[in-house]
Amino acid sequence: MGSTPQQRRGNTRQRIQDVALELFAEQGYEKTSLREIAEQLQVTKAALYYHFKTKEDILTSIFDDLNRPVEEILEWGKEQPRTLETKKEILVRYSEALRAAAPLFVFMQENQATVRELSIGHTMKSRVVALVDLIKDPEAPLTDQVRCFTALFAMHAGMLALRDAEGDPEEKREAALEVAFELVTKAHDPGPTA
Repeated sequence: MGSTPQQRRGNTRQRIQDVALELFAEQGYEKTSLREIAEQLQVTKAALYYHFKTKEDILTSIFDDLNRPVEEILEWGKEQPRTLETKKEILVRYSEALRAAAPLFVFMQENQATVRELSIGHTMKSRVVALVDLIKDPEAPLTDQVRCFTALFAMHAGMLALRDAEGDPEEKREAALEVAFELVTKAHDPGPTA
């Protein structure tokens, strides 16, 4: 029978998000207008307004959709014991979430000033802090806290900084995850002090 009106609206919403993110990445968020997004989609601005009133609404919806797995990681992690195995599983799940949301994170990296000014900037920062809280021990010394922050940023770097480096994207992701494991393992069990 074909798709229902609800499915068509969902597909249009997704198309708007995809085109907007592509234009935001190519031209920058500030230089992209709703008119350009509508033209790229070959729809009227009124049709675009039906789904989203502003560019920030579009970007927020993309962020919410692509970062839903991070919220799930946070919920899951809060219920788990603070073992090294749990911490590594959090890193594995976060690495997979980053892979799925790669276009958004690339956009965010390249548009940091804009992102900081928008609501998603604050949300992203609070999610990273919440993830670090799950992989560090509550009373961790400063050096171990730095290791835990660095573990997450190693995965970001693996996706962003190594994007143009030669090699298979999956191998780059696995290498970044291995470094993150090493940092969290050292923070979890720092061993005897020198």
